[in-house]
Amino acid sequence: MIVEADGGSRGNPGPAGYGALVKDAANGDVLAERQDSLGLTTNNVAEYSGLIAGLRAAAELGASEVDVRMDSKLAVEQMSGRWKIKHPALQPLAREAKELAGRFERVTYTWIPRAQNSHADRLANQAMDAQAAGRPANEPDVRPPGQDKVSPARWTGAKGEPTRLLLLRHGQTEMSVDRRYSGRGDVPLTELGRQQVAAAAKRFAGMDGLGESVPIIASPLTRTMQTAQAVADAVGSRVETHQGLLETDFGEWEGLTFREAAERDPAAHSAWLADTAIGPPGGESFDAVHSRVRLARDELIAEHGGRTLIVVSHVTPIKTLLRLGLDAGPSLLFRLHLDLASLSIVEFYPDGNASVRLVNDTSHLS
Repeated sequence: MIVEADGGSRGNPGPAGYGALVKDAANGDVLAERQDSLGLTTNNVAEYSGLIAGLRAAAELGASEVDVRMDSKLAVEQMSGRWKIKHPALQPLAREAKELAGRFERVTYTWIPRAQNSHADRLANQAMDAQAAGRPANEPDVRPPGQDKVSPARWTGAKGEPTRLLLLRHGQTEMSVDRRYSGRGDVPLTELGRQQVAAAAKRFAGMDGLGESVPIIASPLTRTMQTAQAVADAVGSRVETHQGLLETDFGEWEGLTFREAAERDPAAHSAWLADTAIGPPGGESFDAVHSRVRLARDELIAEHGGRTLIVVSHVTPIKTLLRLGLDAGPSLLFRLHLDLASLSIVEFYPDGNASVRLVNDTSHLS
């Protein structure tokens, strides 16, 4: 029998699903189909999940010899024993697949182009559509003729095509090493910071749908421009800047640690922590940052509505965009952690709804 399998993730990691089918090798008849959604995970996990589902279905049908065909070079090479399986998330899945494969007299693994794997790919996408629509993965998406495809956030009531912001924080700087207030001070990335953004750029290069047409919008400071340029080089796009994406102006506390600022201006520091309307001496309040970033968001949507954008910025602006997506209060600024070179995703719909898809993901740095 022939097993064709595929998996996908809209975000990598993001909402994911797999599809698999079993064919009669003699006449090509489809004997079984499998599909399911997986929550939030990566493309590779989804592809292995599809492989496992296909092998299990072939076993249920009594196959003795199986030819597995996938467009995942990684899964094919690893299961064939030519590549090592290094990622910890894939190791248990690979063990399960090998255990299933051991039930057959012979299993071969063949890489095929994506165009030849369209049936499994379609099943995987149906599973992801079902997950987004809040229905079981094997429930068909039935719509009257001519009706548009369901919105990815139908269960929220959101309407229209969202503007999707892929939010990337810049890499490490000398200021972040010492955890110093780093606002408008123009500091470059460290060597580790350059390694971090190279890993992030590689991740963006592997995402479906990103290329030379994707807008990359960055804060104009050196650390964000270096980060954004690495991504632009990887996907073949170019960088634009937006002043609204600048970090908070920490005024006289620029370059100080939390402790140093608290010891220097104890009353002002306590008041700043207690009230987002209060700014540092000579600096900018979080309320002012919120208004500035909200305006920047509105301008980006007005110019690029319905598209995917890569936004490269700093901690406070990214937290603010996520806060806008969650419709949350200012306490989120103090309760949400964002790592260097982390990726977050938020979508804003034309009807005013929003959906936060991912927060502080650093899987590309491991």
